[in-house]
Amino acid sequence: MLDIDEVEKVGAARLNATNDSGDSVLDAIEAFVQEYVVCPNQECLFAIALWIVHTHLMDRWDSTPRLAALSPEPGSGKTRLLEILELLVLRPVLNVGSTSAYLFRKISSDEGPPTILYDEIDTIFGPKAGPHEEIRALINAGHKRGAMAGRVVKKGNNFELEELPAYCAVAVAGLGYLPDTILTRSIVIKMRKRHSNENVKAYRRRAVEKQASELRERITVFAESFPEEITDWPDLPENIEDRAADVWEPLITIADHAGGDWPSKARVSAVTHVAQSTEQAASLGVQLLTDIKEIFSVRASHTIKSNDLISALWEIEESPWADFKVRGLTTRDLARMLGNYGIKPSVNRVGPTTARGYSSYDFHDAWSRYCPERRVTGVTSETKSRAWEP
Repeated sequence: MLDIDEVEKVGAARLNATNDSGDSVLDAIEAFVQEYVVCPNQECLFAIALWIVHTHLMDRWDSTPRLAALSPEPGSGKTRLLEILELLVLRPVLNVGSTSAYLFRKISSDEGPPTILYDEIDTIFGPKAGPHEEIRALINAGHKRGAMAGRVVKKGNNFELEELPAYCAVAVAGLGYLPDTILTRSIVIKMRKRHSNENVKAYRRRAVEKQASELRERITVFAESFPEEITDWPDLPENIEDRAADVWEPLITIADHAGGDWPSKARVSAVTHVAQSTEQAASLGVQLLTDIKEIFSVRASHTIKSNDLISALWEIEESPWADFKVRGLTTRDLARMLGNYGIKPSVNRVGPTTARGYSSYDFHDAWSRYCPERRVTGVTSETKSRAWEP
């Protein structure tokens, strides 16, 4: 229970907050995050500030975007971002080994949907993540309002059906990549190790709680200024459609309500993030084709087993496939990505045996379309001839 002094402080903070404009609240969130976290660019800061406010208005949205802080290496500020979010979002649950049963029941509690902050998310999508199937389902399905998780529970000698709400805000942090089912519903923040000339304040929760508490009260008052039912939905930028529209519509709605520079900031952030996600998907496929071309160029055989191809991809240090090793790059993943280019695995002769894999001949059309010719160092013309000819 709050003592009298604390009640007076909260009352004073709320009185001051009533004089806030929406854009000043978002400006303050942006500045607060920037004090403790180095983001890749300003557009990411815009998105984070808007996402924080959207958690305070969960009953207004048809869909809640996931916020995904990802990096190729540890020590890139992902956990710190979750700690800052915990201070500002509505009903935070910073996940530390929580079970799926706890999370589902937390979502269905009378308090209202929480904001789940899940660190080390890569551990629940890897090859040994079987026990986390229900948590994956929660993150996948819970972005839609009305999403339910069905269960069969035993009560005494009887089995009964139980439905638990799954809809809530989720922010995740982890290494490497996530499945497309998560990424396409996420605002991805590509975190990086801090450069020597990038400075942030030392973070001590006890030292920032008062500042964060006052800012959270300002967010609460701003959220209360929203209409109970939104009828004037914003016009979205061109090419922001389908799942991208689900992600950005709540944030742009908040920005339009806040006014100031934020309607423009939100749209710039949306267009930037969507363009980057599209480029990433395209470049990843081209990178895969290019790296496979490199692998075949130094092989004596024009065929390779699927598992051997995956192992060879992991060995390319300057490419992203080592990150996939963390969550598990399977033969099915490989077949799915290559299938986009009309390339399918088949049974080929590899040495004295036959095995399921790939032939360099199947790649020729895709290589000619997507992979420019480049000099391959350390490869003799004789070796290249053996790799490309029957």
